[in-house]
Amino acid sequence: MGDVLIALLPALGCSVLAYGWQAFVVVAFSVACCVLVEWFVQRFMLKGPSTLGNLSAIVTGVLLGFNLPANIPLWLVAVAAVVAIGIGKMTFGGLGKNPFNPALVGRVFLLVAFPVAMTTFPEAVGAVSGATPLAMAKEALKAGAPVSEIMQSVDLQGMFLGAQSGSLGEISVVALLAGFVWLLVRRVISWHIPVCVLGTMALFAGITWAVAPTEYMSPLFHVLSGGAVLGAVFMATDYVTSPMTKKGMVIYAVGVGVITMLIRLWGPYPEGMSFAILIMNSVVPLIDKWVRPKRFGSAKTK
Repeated sequence: MGDVLIALLPALGCSVLAYGWQAFVVVAFSVACCVLVEWFVQRFMLKGPSTLGNLSAIVTGVLLGFNLPANIPLWLVAVAAVVAIGIGKMTFGGLGKNPFNPALVGRVFLLVAFPVAMTTFPEAVGAVSGATPLAMAKEALKAGAPVSEIMQSVDLQGMFLGAQSGSLGEISVVALLAGFVWLLVRRVISWHIPVCVLGTMALFAGITWAVAPTEYMSPLFHVLSGGAVLGAVFMATDYVTSPMTKKGMVIYAVGVGVITMLIRLWGPYPEGMSFAILIMNSVVPLIDKWVRPKRFGSAKTK
């Protein structure tokens, strides 16, 4: 958990540079609420020893904050923390027993219950507007604008370096990739889930783009925009809610990538990563049951 927090620091720094100290306040308040909710539930409801020492509540708080706009009211952050920790995590018994990613449970709850607050973003420093690239492209395509015209207002280099509006963790792809490298070096995660999620998204987008280049955005746009990298690196790789075997990870990651693109292209929401991860979280027990590692030292049954 400590390595995950270190890996998230570059993205946090970019969000503060883009939105000012308001971004830090949202993330810090999210962390404080998540820690408080876990302490309260563990102390007064489960009546067990404190579990705050494993740092998982802090990680959930940071990731939850990364999935929120910089201008979201703080009382909604508190509501999301209660849902994420109280319902998404502690209801099932705490760390190691939750079937769904807690931070995404909190985010999706707010997105469904308070869609306006969750889809209203301030303009980030260096961004063209306060609208996210995904939302802007989806609305423009609905209005019949050709892709070539939309791409004139899209800065792919800026999206990579840290100049796109959106949730706090979506600001800079390069900062998220720096965290990815740290997690790989520290052997906290393997490459299978992030690479397969992003690769599947790129392949899916590439097919639609090749078939109808005037109606669908390019693979690079989809990989760089929204919560693609944040979700692939930090959310889909959660130990508890992802498969145990490498083959299972690939199956899981492909499912996340496909569902994300289905929602992005033909669903009601411009972004689909959160829904895709939660849906595939529910399938993980079946994947683990279907794809089992070889047992060494046992006789093969006929």
